[in-house]
Amino acid sequence: MSPPDPGLPASLLALLEVQAGVVARRQALAGGLTRHDVDRMLRRRAWSTVHPCVYVDHTGALTWQQRAWSAVLACWPAALEGRSAIRAHEGPGRSGAENRPIEVIVARERRIRPPSGVVVHRSAQFDTAAQWNLSPPRLRYDDAVLRVADGTARELDAIATLADACGARRTTAARLRERLDQLPRLHRRAWLARILDDVAQGTCSVLEHGYLTLVERPHGLPRGERQVAALGGDHRALLRDIVYRDRRRTWTQIVELDGRLGHDGTGGRDKDLERDLDAALDREHTVRLGYGQVFERGCATAVKVARLLQVRGWPGAGHPCPRCA
Repeated sequence: MSPPDPGLPASLLALLEVQAGVVARRQALAGGLTRHDVDRMLRRRAWSTVHPCVYVDHTGALTWQQRAWSAVLACWPAALEGRSAIRAHEGPGRSGAENRPIEVIVARERRIRPPSGVVVHRSAQFDTAAQWNLSPPRLRYDDAVLRVADGTARELDAIATLADACGARRTTAARLRERLDQLPRLHRRAWLARILDDVAQGTCSVLEHGYLTLVERPHGLPRGERQVAALGGDHRALLRDIVYRDRRRTWTQIVELDGRLGHDGTGGRDKDLERDLDAALDREHTVRLGYGQVFERGCATAVKVARLLQVRGWPGAGHPCPRCA
């Protein structure tokens, strides 16, 4: 970012600081500059054009924050939408929005040609759904999560969006479920409601939900207990993904699911191995399942888990699902 121009009014300098160095032409004129002043800033390369009538105070590569502010100002009044709104709420990391076009939302009655690198959505709830006090303005977090989940091409991606939001502790399944009933024009409303109901019951990752709906439930396996509190060997509290046991607890089988939440990196792997060792000390058997066993070979996995539970002492028997070969 270039050093602030000493000739700029103090109010305009403050605005540039708030808006990550981005300013619209109308803001510059309202802040005390003339058209000639704006042209002079561009000629001196103190400012460069991002979109028509939207400038940034340097000539280098734009940060994500500057791209976001430029899109909002180019389509003003507008707010960040979808993955861009999630990225603004969460910061850099899991949203996957860093290299995507910036998504903004405007009032439904507007007709606007999106500038380069910007995707424009329209909504009748635009005024009430946006948080105008944030920098840059954006949809409320729950609304953005639900809209992204509703618009994904694959159901697995929709589940990932909901599970990641809940797993990051930025919202809860109950809050999303309540907000879901208030948002119109969602194509997957009923399906999203079922997913959120499952997440609320403890299936807090994509893999856990897949195990419930592709392995356990359709093949007649007993309902496992989710997110069961336990003590590790160092007496620290931990959670077991799924625990199968009878009422008298004469037998126990633990199923740990290595999904995307909490199982990343060498540190996460080390914790998983320690959990398995602690379970063995308590004479509880643990198996670990991954994405392939759940989403690609769910039926075969169900057969093996059923046999494993029978070995432990389960008196029941699973059954084929409509997808079983």
